[in-house]
Amino acid sequence: MKKLVAVRKDDCMACYQCMHACSAAYYKREDVTVSAIQIGAKKDGSPKVLACPQCGKCAEVCEAGAIKQNAKGVYMVNKKLCTGCGKCAEACPFGLMVKDEEAPTASKCIACGICAKACPMNVLEIKEEA
Repeated sequence: MKKLVAVRKDDCMACYQCMHACSAAYYKREDVTVSAIQIGAKKDGSPKVLACPQCGKCAEVCEAGAIKQNAKGVYMVNKKLCTGCGKCAEACPFGLMVKDEEAPTASKCIACGICAKACPMNVLEIKEEA
């Protein structure tokens, strides 16, 4: 299964470059609220990288059948089938599905690696996991 992984979690300095790169690539604006990767905070206040684990909860609730797992294990949103209802975003246990009010469809991490390339601390990697 292909997915985005924080391999050097403790090196994250919460610069948000990953989030800016993601939102710019998919929404053509640097807006952390529409990034499919999020940087939160641990109990001690240090940064916590939140990346889609490809759990499939979004696909389970999609009544339109717009979210399917591809051959590499990545759940993808079919923009032609997505109705924009936002149920997938509500169902995501990690808060990583994006349903922007300005966009007609939902989006999520597709393990493209744009965020990993933008990270100055090399915290993120795209990995193939069993």
